Amino acid sequence: MVRELVVVTGASGYIGSHIVANLLSKGMRVRATVRDLGDPERVAHLKTMEIAEGGGIEIVEMDLFDPESVNSAISGCTDLIHTAATVIVRSRDPQRKIVDPSVIGTRNVISAIERSGTIERFVHTSSTAAIRPMEWKDGSTLTADSWANDATLENNPYGLAKVSAERIVREWHASLESGTRPRLVTIHPCMVFGPPLSPRHLRGSLAILMAMIRRTVPLNLPMQINIVDVRDVAEAHVRALEGGQEEGRYLTVSGDMMMTDIAKALKKSHPERRWVTWEAPYWVALVASFFHPKIDVSWAKRHLRKRLYWDASPAEDDLGMEWMEPLQSILDTVPPILENGWD
Repeated sequence: MVRELVVVTGASGYIGSHIVANLLSKGMRVRATVRDLGDPERVAHLKTMEIAEGGGIEIVEMDLFDPESVNSAISGCTDLIHTAATVIVRSRDPQRKIVDPSVIGTRNVISAIERSGTIERFVHTSSTAAIRPMEWKDGSTLTADSWANDATLENNPYGLAKVSAERIVREWHASLESGTRPRLVTIHPCMVFGPPLSPRHLRGSLAILMAMIRRTVPLNLPMQINIVDVRDVAEAHVRALEGGQEEGRYLTVSGDMMMTDIAKALKKSHPERRWVTWEAPYWVALVASFFHPKIDVSWAKRHLRKRLYWDASPAEDDLGMEWMEPLQSILDTVPPILENGWD
Protein backbone atom coordinates (compact mmCIF):
# COMPACT_ATOMS: atom_id res chain seq x y z
CA MET A 1 0.00 0.00 0.00
CA VAL A 2 1.45 3.39 -0.99
CA ARG A 3 0.89 6.00 1.68
CA GLU A 4 -0.22 9.50 0.83
CA LEU A 5 2.65 11.30 2.56
CA VAL A 6 4.99 10.26 5.39
CA VAL A 7 6.87 13.02 7.22
CA VAL A 8 10.16 11.95 8.83
CA THR A 9 11.58 14.45 11.31
CA GLY A 10 15.33 14.36 11.83
CA ALA A 11 15.73 12.86 8.36
CA SER A 12 19.40 13.82 8.13
CA GLY A 13 20.23 11.80 11.25
CA TYR A 14 21.58 8.25 11.33
CA ILE A 15 18.28 6.49 12.03
CA GLY A 16 16.18 9.05 10.18
CA SER A 17 18.22 8.72 6.99
CA HIS A 18 17.80 4.96 6.92
CA ILE A 19 14.06 5.30 7.57
CA VAL A 20 13.80 7.63 4.56
CA ALA A 21 15.77 5.17 2.41
CA ASN A 22 13.50 2.32 3.56
CA LEU A 23 10.32 4.23 2.78
CA LEU A 24 11.56 5.30 -0.65
CA SER A 25 12.54 1.71 -1.48
CA LYS A 26 8.92 0.73 -0.80
CA GLY A 27 7.55 3.37 -3.17
CA MET A 28 6.32 5.75 -0.49
CA ARG A 29 6.16 9.53 -0.71
CA VAL A 30 8.31 11.15 1.95
CA ARG A 31 8.67 14.64 3.37
CA ALA A 32 12.10 14.68 5.01
CA THR A 33 12.85 17.42 7.53
CA VAL A 34 16.39 18.72 8.10
CA ARG A 35 17.69 21.55 10.24
CA ASP A 36 19.68 23.27 7.48
CA LEU A 37 18.98 22.87 3.76
CA GLY A 38 22.33 24.51 2.98
CA ASP A 39 24.39 21.86 4.78
CA PRO A 40 25.61 19.17 2.31
CA GLU A 41 26.20 16.69 5.14
CA ARG A 42 22.49 16.88 5.97
CA VAL A 43 20.98 16.76 2.49
CA ALA A 44 23.40 15.35 -0.12
CA HIS A 45 22.81 11.68 0.77
CA LEU A 46 19.02 12.22 0.87
CA LYS A 47 19.03 13.62 -2.66
CA THR A 48 20.79 10.56 -4.10
CA MET A 49 18.64 7.82 -2.55
CA GLU A 50 17.03 5.27 -4.84
CA ILE A 51 13.28 5.70 -5.22
CA ALA A 52 10.95 2.85 -6.14
CA GLU A 53 8.04 3.42 -8.50
CA GLY A 54 5.36 5.60 -6.96
CA GLY A 55 7.70 7.09 -4.38
CA GLY A 56 9.15 10.56 -4.03
CA ILE A 57 11.00 12.81 -1.61
CA GLU A 58 10.51 16.41 -0.57
CA ILE A 59 13.25 17.84 1.68
CA VAL A 60 12.16 20.71 3.91
CA GLU A 61 13.84 22.78 6.61
CA MET A 62 12.48 22.45 10.14
CA ASP A 63 13.56 23.74 13.54
CA LEU A 64 12.09 21.82 16.48
CA PHE A 65 12.14 25.02 18.57
CA ASP A 66 10.12 26.94 15.96
CA PRO A 67 6.43 25.92 16.16
CA GLU A 68 5.60 27.45 12.79
CA SER A 69 8.26 25.46 10.95
CA VAL A 70 7.08 22.27 12.70
CA ASN A 71 3.48 23.04 11.75
CA SER A 72 4.50 23.58 8.13
CA ALA A 73 6.50 20.35 7.98
CA ILE A 74 3.70 18.18 9.36
CA SER A 75 0.78 19.88 7.61
CA GLY A 76 -1.04 17.66 5.12
CA CYS A 77 0.80 14.44 6.02
CA THR A 78 -0.96 11.21 6.93
CA ASP A 79 1.95 9.53 8.72
CA LEU A 80 4.60 10.87 11.09
CA ILE A 81 7.86 9.21 12.12
CA HIS A 82 9.47 11.47 14.70
CA THR A 83 13.19 10.77 15.08
CA ALA A 84 14.49 14.32 15.57
CA ALA A 85 16.36 14.71 18.87
CA THR A 86 19.79 15.49 20.24
CA VAL A 87 22.06 12.46 20.62
CA ILE A 88 24.31 13.79 23.38
CA VAL A 89 24.85 11.83 26.59
CA ARG A 90 26.70 14.50 28.60
CA SER A 91 27.00 18.27 28.47
CA ARG A 92 27.98 21.17 30.73
CA ASP A 93 24.47 22.50 30.10
CA PRO A 94 22.35 19.32 30.00
CA GLN A 95 19.01 21.09 30.30
CA ARG A 96 19.52 23.24 27.22
CA LYS A 97 21.63 20.85 25.16
CA ILE A 98 20.02 17.47 25.93
CA VAL A 99 16.61 17.72 27.62
CA ASP A 100 15.07 20.81 26.00
CA PRO A 101 15.41 19.61 22.37
CA SER A 102 13.51 16.43 23.24
CA VAL A 103 10.89 17.98 25.50
CA ILE A 104 10.19 21.26 23.72
CA GLY A 105 10.55 19.64 20.31
CA THR A 106 8.11 16.87 21.20
CA ARG A 107 5.56 19.37 22.51
CA ASN A 108 5.80 21.32 19.28
CA VAL A 109 5.36 18.11 17.28
CA ILE A 110 2.17 17.03 19.08
CA SER A 111 0.80 20.57 18.79
CA ALA A 112 1.44 20.38 15.05
CA ILE A 113 -0.36 17.02 14.89
CA GLU A 114 -3.41 18.58 16.51
CA ARG A 115 -3.26 21.58 14.22
CA SER A 116 -2.90 19.51 11.03
CA GLY A 117 -5.76 17.13 11.76
CA THR A 118 -4.44 14.74 9.10
CA ILE A 119 -1.98 12.48 10.96
CA GLU A 120 -3.37 8.96 11.19
CA ARG A 121 -0.25 7.09 12.37
CA PHE A 122 2.50 8.34 14.70
CA VAL A 123 5.74 6.40 15.30
CA HIS A 124 8.00 7.97 17.91
CA THR A 125 11.70 7.12 18.22
CA SER A 126 12.61 6.65 21.87
CA SER A 127 15.54 4.63 23.27
CA THR A 128 16.53 1.92 25.71
CA ALA A 129 17.62 4.93 27.78
CA ALA A 130 13.93 5.53 28.51
CA ILE A 131 13.67 1.97 29.86
CA ARG A 132 16.95 1.32 31.72
CA PRO A 133 16.98 2.50 35.34
CA MET A 134 20.14 3.92 36.89
CA GLU A 135 20.70 0.73 38.88
CA TRP A 136 20.17 -2.84 37.73
CA LYS A 137 21.20 -6.30 38.83
CA ASP A 138 24.10 -7.78 36.86
CA GLY A 139 22.82 -10.24 34.26
CA SER A 140 19.20 -9.08 34.42
CA THR A 141 16.86 -8.75 31.44
CA LEU A 142 14.68 -5.68 30.95
CA THR A 143 11.39 -5.55 29.08
CA ALA A 144 9.44 -2.65 27.59
CA ASP A 145 7.40 -2.54 30.81
CA SER A 146 10.31 -0.86 32.57
CA TRP A 147 10.84 2.91 32.79
CA ALA A 148 13.96 4.91 33.68
CA ASN A 149 12.00 6.87 36.26
CA ASP A 150 15.11 7.51 38.35
CA ALA A 151 16.89 9.44 35.59
CA THR A 152 18.06 12.87 36.75
CA LEU A 153 19.46 15.95 35.09
CA GLU A 154 22.70 15.55 37.03
CA ASN A 155 23.33 11.83 36.58
CA ASN A 156 21.40 10.72 33.49
CA PRO A 157 20.22 13.69 31.40
CA TYR A 158 19.88 11.64 28.20
CA GLY A 159 17.65 9.11 29.97
CA LEU A 160 15.66 11.98 31.47
CA ALA A 161 15.20 13.51 28.02
CA LYS A 162 13.93 10.24 26.56
CA VAL A 163 11.62 9.44 29.47
CA SER A 164 10.21 12.98 29.53
CA ALA A 165 9.55 13.08 25.79
CA GLU A 166 7.83 9.71 25.76
CA ARG A 167 5.71 10.59 28.81
CA ILE A 168 4.58 13.77 27.05
CA VAL A 169 3.57 11.80 23.96
CA ARG A 170 1.72 9.08 25.87
CA GLU A 171 -0.09 11.43 28.26
CA TRP A 172 -1.21 13.59 25.33
CA HIS A 173 -2.34 10.53 23.36
CA ALA A 174 -4.30 9.15 26.31
CA SER A 175 -6.06 12.50 26.76
CA LEU A 176 -7.60 12.34 23.29
CA GLU A 177 -10.99 10.80 22.68
CA SER A 178 -10.99 7.31 21.22
CA GLY A 179 -11.50 7.44 17.47
CA THR A 180 -9.94 10.89 17.17
CA ARG A 181 -6.34 10.07 18.08
CA PRO A 182 -3.67 8.79 15.70
CA ARG A 183 -2.29 5.30 16.05
CA LEU A 184 0.81 5.48 18.33
CA VAL A 185 3.86 3.21 18.61
CA THR A 186 7.25 3.93 20.18
CA ILE A 187 10.50 2.26 19.08
CA HIS A 188 13.38 1.80 21.54
CA PRO A 189 16.79 1.10 19.97
CA CYS A 190 19.92 0.30 21.94
CA MET A 191 23.38 1.17 20.52
CA VAL A 192 22.90 1.43 16.76
CA PHE A 193 25.47 0.28 14.21
CA GLY A 194 25.49 -0.35 10.47
CA PRO A 195 26.45 1.64 7.35
CA PRO A 196 26.66 5.42 7.87
CA LEU A 197 25.27 7.46 4.98
CA SER A 198 26.87 10.79 5.94
CA PRO A 199 29.85 11.90 8.02
CA ARG A 200 27.26 13.33 10.44
CA HIS A 201 26.39 9.76 11.39
CA LEU A 202 29.79 9.10 12.93
CA ARG A 203 28.63 10.63 16.22
CA GLY A 204 26.42 8.96 18.79
CA SER A 205 26.74 5.16 18.79
CA LEU A 206 29.37 5.17 16.05
CA ALA A 207 31.71 7.32 18.17
CA ILE A 208 32.81 4.11 19.85
CA LEU A 209 33.91 2.59 16.55
CA MET A 210 35.49 5.84 15.42
CA ALA A 211 37.65 5.83 18.55
CA MET A 212 38.78 2.32 17.62
CA ILE A 213 39.43 3.25 13.98
CA ARG A 214 41.37 6.37 14.91
CA ARG A 215 43.11 4.69 17.86
CA THR A 216 42.28 7.59 20.15
CA VAL A 217 41.99 5.29 23.18
CA PRO A 218 44.98 3.27 24.46
CA LEU A 219 42.88 0.39 25.86
CA ASN A 220 39.37 -0.98 25.48
CA LEU A 221 36.96 -0.74 28.39
CA PRO A 222 35.68 -3.96 30.00
CA MET A 223 32.21 -3.09 28.75
CA GLN A 224 29.31 -4.92 27.17
CA ILE A 225 27.70 -3.15 24.20
CA ASN A 226 24.11 -3.97 23.23
CA ILE A 227 23.77 -3.78 19.46
CA VAL A 228 21.12 -3.37 16.78
CA ASP A 229 21.56 -2.68 13.09
CA VAL A 230 20.35 0.70 11.84
CA ARG A 231 18.64 -1.00 8.89
CA ASP A 232 16.62 -3.14 11.31
CA VAL A 233 15.71 -0.08 13.35
CA ALA A 234 14.47 1.62 10.18
CA GLU A 235 12.46 -1.44 9.18
CA ALA A 236 10.87 -1.62 12.64
CA HIS A 237 9.75 2.01 12.34
CA VAL A 238 8.20 1.46 8.93
CA ARG A 239 6.44 -1.74 9.99
CA ALA A 240 5.10 0.05 13.07
CA LEU A 241 3.10 2.41 10.86
CA GLU A 242 0.59 -0.40 10.52
CA GLY A 243 1.92 -3.32 12.58
CA GLY A 244 2.26 -3.83 16.29
CA GLN A 245 -0.10 -3.04 19.10
CA GLU A 246 -1.72 0.35 19.56
CA GLU A 247 0.42 2.32 22.06
CA GLY A 248 3.02 -0.45 21.88
CA ARG A 249 6.60 0.02 23.13
CA TYR A 250 9.08 -2.05 21.11
CA LEU A 251 12.69 -2.73 22.00
CA THR A 252 14.99 -3.20 19.00
CA VAL A 253 18.05 -5.14 20.17
CA SER A 254 19.77 -7.96 18.29
CA GLY A 255 22.41 -9.01 20.83
CA ASP A 256 25.60 -7.84 22.47
CA MET A 257 29.39 -7.93 22.24
CA MET A 258 32.21 -6.93 24.55
CA MET A 259 34.20 -3.90 23.42
CA THR A 260 37.43 -5.93 23.14
CA ASP A 261 35.71 -8.59 21.02
CA ILE A 262 34.56 -5.86 18.64
CA ALA A 263 38.14 -4.60 18.31
CA LYS A 264 39.46 -8.11 17.63
CA ALA A 265 36.79 -8.70 14.97
CA LEU A 266 37.72 -5.44 13.25
CA LYS A 267 41.40 -6.36 13.34
CA LYS A 268 40.63 -9.68 11.67
CA SER A 269 38.46 -7.99 9.02
CA HIS A 270 40.92 -5.14 8.36
CA PRO A 271 44.41 -6.50 9.16
CA GLU A 272 46.01 -3.72 7.13
CA ARG A 273 45.15 -1.26 9.89
CA ARG A 274 46.44 -1.04 13.45
CA TRP A 275 43.94 -1.78 16.19
CA VAL A 276 44.00 -1.61 19.98
CA THR A 277 42.89 -5.05 21.19
CA TRP A 278 43.99 -4.94 24.84
CA GLU A 279 41.32 -4.64 27.51
CA ALA A 280 41.91 -2.27 30.42
CA PRO A 281 41.78 -3.88 33.87
CA TYR A 282 38.75 -2.74 35.82
CA TRP A 283 40.72 -0.56 38.25
CA VAL A 284 42.56 1.14 35.39
CA ALA A 285 39.25 1.91 33.69
CA LEU A 286 37.92 3.44 36.93
CA VAL A 287 40.97 5.68 37.25
CA ALA A 288 40.67 6.70 33.58
CA SER A 289 37.05 7.70 34.11
CA PHE A 290 38.26 10.53 36.36
CA PHE A 291 39.83 12.18 33.33
CA HIS A 292 37.45 11.13 30.54
CA PRO A 293 35.41 14.01 29.04
CA LYS A 294 32.26 11.96 28.37
CA ILE A 295 32.02 9.51 31.29
CA ASP A 296 32.51 9.71 35.04
CA VAL A 297 33.23 7.36 37.93
CA SER A 298 29.57 6.77 38.80
CA TRP A 299 28.83 5.79 35.19
CA ALA A 300 31.87 3.49 35.13
CA LYS A 301 30.84 1.72 38.32
CA ARG A 302 27.32 1.15 36.96
CA HIS A 303 28.37 -0.16 33.54
CA LEU A 304 31.82 -1.70 33.51
CA ARG A 305 31.98 -5.50 33.86
CA LYS A 306 28.20 -5.68 34.22
CA ARG A 307 25.81 -7.42 31.82
CA LEU A 308 22.35 -6.24 30.89
CA TYR A 309 20.00 -7.88 28.40
CA TRP A 310 16.82 -6.79 26.66
CA ASP A 311 13.66 -8.66 25.67
CA ALA A 312 13.05 -7.73 22.01
CA SER A 313 10.70 -10.68 21.40
CA PRO A 314 7.58 -8.45 21.17
CA ALA A 315 9.09 -6.76 18.08
CA GLU A 316 9.73 -10.22 16.64
CA ASP A 317 6.20 -11.41 17.41
CA ASP A 318 4.19 -8.28 16.61
CA LEU A 319 6.31 -6.64 13.88
CA GLY A 320 7.80 -9.81 12.41
CA MET A 321 11.35 -8.56 12.95
CA GLU A 322 14.35 -10.77 12.28
CA TRP A 323 17.61 -9.22 13.47
CA MET A 324 20.94 -9.01 11.73
CA GLU A 325 23.75 -10.55 13.77
CA PRO A 326 25.63 -7.98 15.90
CA LEU A 327 29.00 -8.91 14.38
CA GLN A 328 27.69 -8.36 10.85
CA SER A 329 26.36 -4.95 11.82
CA ILE A 330 29.76 -3.99 13.21
CA LEU A 331 31.60 -5.23 10.12
CA ASP A 332 29.18 -3.46 7.76
CA THR A 333 29.79 -0.14 9.52
CA VAL A 334 33.46 0.26 8.69
CA PRO A 335 33.74 0.02 4.84
CA PRO A 336 31.76 3.23 4.09
CA ILE A 337 33.91 5.07 6.62
CA LEU A 338 37.17 3.94 5.02
CA GLU A 339 35.96 4.21 1.40
CA ASN A 340 34.78 7.81 1.91
CA GLY A 341 37.89 8.86 3.81
CA TRP A 342 35.90 9.70 6.94
CA ASP A 343 38.56 8.10 9.14
